[in-house]
Order: sequence, then structure tokens, then C-alpha cells
Amino acid sequence: MTARSASVSRHTLETRIDVKIDLDGTGAARFATGVPFLEHMLDQIARHGLFDLDIVAEGDLHIDAHHTVEDIGITLGQAFARAVGDKKGIRRYGHAYVPLDEALSRVVIDLSGRPGLVWNVPFTRAAIGQFDVDLFAEFFHGFVNHAMVTLHVDNLRGENSHHQAETVFKAFGRALRMACEPDDRMAGITPSTKGTLTL
Repeated sequence: MTARSASVSRHTLETRIDVKIDLDGTGAARFATGVPFLEHMLDQIARHGLFDLDIVAEGDLHIDAHHTVEDIGITLGQAFARAVGDKKGIRRYGHAYVPLDEALSRVVIDLSGRPGLVWNVPFTRAAIGQFDVDLFAEFFHGFVNHAMVTLHVDNLRGENSHHQAETVFKAFGRALRMACEPDDRMAGITPSTKGTLTL
């Protein structure tokens, strides 16, 4: 299989984001974003997806973390789309259930070429440390709109918001890994009756 990796830079007046991804990595990760809790969550994607991730971000954190978090999602989505390529020979669909103590989340993904997010995560508090939990939805909106995937995220239960978030990101990493894994029976075939997974 050819290398499935990509590097994307996105520089605006609000943020400067640089992302490198290797879909066939080992889970190695390096982050320098200025948003520590997001980095903890990004590490779950890398380790449970077995993706190598390198993300460097400079943003207007003196205002808040909104632009930085959203733009990391956008740039990661762009990098993923480039790395996965024409999607021939992959599974296309992925799903995962992940528990952490009392919390349980389910993530289902379709590398459909059509962006869509269904987000059902009733966090039990508004912030985890200094991190505004509303920004997780912004991250995933940015990702799906630029990776061109359909994503359903459901936190099925949970009392501790840290556990809720961690189960979401672990499940996302595992579902994404399943979706982009090679399927030997689909070798050279686009997994779609339309013959394409792009708009």
C-alpha cells in the first residue's frame, strides 16, 4: 500500500495551524497548541487510532480557545482527507463503543464524502478545568466539514465530564481507524454503489 500521510498548514489572522498525519503509524504524537486538555484528547485519537499526529498551533488564546480548537479540527480534517486519498480498498465505515468507569460513548463514522455531524453529548458540567466543553462540538464540526465524513457521536451515560470527553475521543480514534483500514476483499474497489466517495 502506498504511504497514507499528509501535511497541511492553515494560517489565518486568528490562528496558525500545522498538522502532519500518518494513518499507518504507531500512535506517536507531538502537540504544541497552548490548549492542554485538547492535547490530552488529541492524544487519545493518535493512540487508539494508531495514527502518528504532529500538531502545532498558535492562536488568539488571549481571547479564548474557540478559534484555535475549531481551526485544529478544520486542519486535521483537511490532512485526513488528503491522507486517506481516493478511499479505494478501505472499509469506509467504522464504529466503536468505549467505556471509562461510569461513562460510555459510541462513535459511528462513514467516510462518505458528505459532511455531517450528529452530536449528542450531554456534558454534566460546562468546563473541564479551564476548557469550555462547547468547543468539542466546534472541533468535530470543523473536522467533518473538511474531512468530508458523516459522524455520529453519542455519550450514552456518564457523570464525570472528563470521563465523558475521554470516551468520546477514544471511540472516535478507534472508529476512524476501523473506517480507513484496508479491506482485502475490497482491494482496488471504491466501497460505494456510485463508484465514488467524493462530492
